[in-house]
Amino acid sequence: MTIQMGLPFPQDAPKAGMQESRALAAKHSRRNTFRTWEPPREVMGRVPHEWQIDSGLAQPVPDDLAPFVQWFHNQPEARERFRWALRDSLDELLDGRRTGRWAYQHLTKTEKTYLGTAVEVNLTKEFDIDNGADLDWSIAGLDIDCKFSKDLGGWEIPMEMYLCAAHGDRGGRANHVAVVTWMNDDRSEWAAGIVRITDERLRWRKSRDASGGLVRAYNRDNKRKIDPSAKSEVYWLWGGLQRDLPTNLLLHLEPETRKRILGEDRPGRAPSGQQRVDQLFLEVRDRLIGRQTVLTVAQQDDSPKRARDARKRLRERGIVVLGHQGSHAHVARALELPVPIKGEWISTRLVPVSSDDARPKFSWDGQSWARAREDELLLEPMPAPVLPDKMDGLNASGVDVTL
Repeated sequence: MTIQMGLPFPQDAPKAGMQESRALAAKHSRRNTFRTWEPPREVMGRVPHEWQIDSGLAQPVPDDLAPFVQWFHNQPEARERFRWALRDSLDELLDGRRTGRWAYQHLTKTEKTYLGTAVEVNLTKEFDIDNGADLDWSIAGLDIDCKFSKDLGGWEIPMEMYLCAAHGDRGGRANHVAVVTWMNDDRSEWAAGIVRITDERLRWRKSRDASGGLVRAYNRDNKRKIDPSAKSEVYWLWGGLQRDLPTNLLLHLEPETRKRILGEDRPGRAPSGQQRVDQLFLEVRDRLIGRQTVLTVAQQDDSPKRARDARKRLRERGIVVLGHQGSHAHVARALELPVPIKGEWISTRLVPVSSDDARPKFSWDGQSWARAREDELLLEPMPAPVLPDKMDGLNASGVDVTL
């Protein structure tokens, strides 16, 4: 009898099938297992005094940097796209849906090192940047590189980016230009600058030998940082320090609020993903809640569905959860709330009001509704209205929204 190696005997087939089923079940269980994390004990990064920059800087554009500066200014909505590329880069590494992480400090050492690569990759895709001849990027037909650091001024510059006779074959063929980027999720700040790298603009240190002369300050990888004295040589895009990195909602919530949402205030069995999302929309009202937050709170494969189900489950408590579709954008505008776009939601507590109530309001099916005031939050809630899915016209649909 010929035995085929690697295949189970017929009597072993059910056992192999059971083992595969158990493996799949274990994998599914891990993917949907709720994890919690301690609040960070240290800051994301440093802002050395010598590298502090202001907002609204009015700088002349150096002639040699003008093509790069002009290129960024010519890109549609460049600033908005840039800040979101930074946000997305960090969120991708946090991977909240599978890990439950919500702070940079939760990343592993390897992941923190990779963040700079993720930033470059996402900016490359967002702006469709071409490959360079000697460097990673080509902008306006000229080579340029992208550097990221969580510490402002901490960019590490390799030998191939600048001219230096002492480097021999390892040196660059020109003094190249770099886009230097930085963000701090703790402070919701970010910055992007453009600078030409030269040997003189990089750090030097005193020699350890008897001469006491200046030598180049390399790290173990033969890279050097930009000297703080060269800060004035950096042209800061969009006026310098930016204070609107898209908000990491879970990071910036009050600790007790975050604990209630994640169920960490209740001993014993953790609440379900649906219960956590319900609590999220109960606790965080009148503020936009993004997809990443919902994914991290639910930690389930079908997390966005939890947001849609929360709309039904919270209706009896007077809470309406608005999305981007149907009549929801019109209602958000009428209530003077931020208007959700795709992948965003906003919840608010509603109360029925008279048609002559001065508050921002909308009416539906003969009843006017407004956002509850502080004193009305203590009253017994009235079920929120079920808003129409489609809205061909404000009046034709039966909704009278005061805009």
